[in-house]
Amino acid sequence: DNLSRGNLGAVKVLQELFPEPGRLQFIYADLGDAKAVNKIFSENAFDAVMHFAAVAYVGESTQFPLKYYHNITSNTLVVLETMAAHGVKTLIYSSTCATYGEPDTMPITEETPQVPINPYGKAKKMAEDIILDFSKNSNMAVMILRYFNVIGSDPEGRLGEAPRPELREHGRISGACFDAARGIMPGLQIKGTDYKTSDGTCVRDYIDVTDLVDAHVKALQKAKPRKVGIYNVGTGKGSSVKEFVEACKKATGVEIKIDYLPRRPGDYAEVYSDPSKIRKELNWTAKHTNLKESLETAWRWQKLHRNGYGSTSSSVSVY
Repeated sequence: DNLSRGNLGAVKVLQELFPEPGRLQFIYADLGDAKAVNKIFSENAFDAVMHFAAVAYVGESTQFPLKYYHNITSNTLVVLETMAAHGVKTLIYSSTCATYGEPDTMPITEETPQVPINPYGKAKKMAEDIILDFSKNSNMAVMILRYFNVIGSDPEGRLGEAPRPELREHGRISGACFDAARGIMPGLQIKGTDYKTSDGTCVRDYIDVTDLVDAHVKALQKAKPRKVGIYNVGTGKGSSVKEFVEACKKATGVEIKIDYLPRRPGDYAEVYSDPSKIRKELNWTAKHTNLKESLETAWRWQKLHRNGYGSTSSSVSVY
């Protein structure tokens, strides 16, 4: 991780949980640096790569498209080239429902045409295309997981989401809700109330991070050489932004002030998944589907970590 979006504090928590030598190695590096990535692969023996590293804000991608194509598409190419050079045969790739754009019909299946409408979705689709083209002539085992909207937190309260303050305007709705509930922001801005949905606000499929972790474990277990698996990771149910905010009010116990604003560029009206393929092939199904409960879990962490992970960088071993 180059820590442009990550937290050393989270790494420290993990190092305390897994203190045995060699169990957890954190390497401070940038995937865009091919020499550094090659050195990492030369010095370690990897069975598989789970590639999570990306910038992931739709709004920001419309403002800084080159940053997104570089960080997502170009860096994935570096990862693949290095895996090929060092004979690492299994890839689990984090993709997104943003590759589908705004489909004509709901729910979204894996066969839904991919017509992304913002640079984030386009950059992820390009990365997918590179992976798929490469896999045709290799014996690599590939799993592509298209996430829907991730929420929640570690249920045991050890890890939570702590984006940098300057990224708040781009961040997820859950973070914005919590910032409003904590009084960091004066209220919550809902962007777009005239979408063709039941209450005029965007509809999204919110997937708990605990379920997402489980999907990766199952994908790794079922990955097979010369096979590509592509799966939507969602609940199969859409919730509107207004419904989300009501759940957040209940979870935090705070009557959050709401400001309604015009639409945000790059957003689409309604997106939710058909998760039947991942259920059938990987035996995975979302278990944490109560919005209020997922938000309560995340809120507990937020309340206990008002400054995120704090300044813990001095005692973390960085390789």
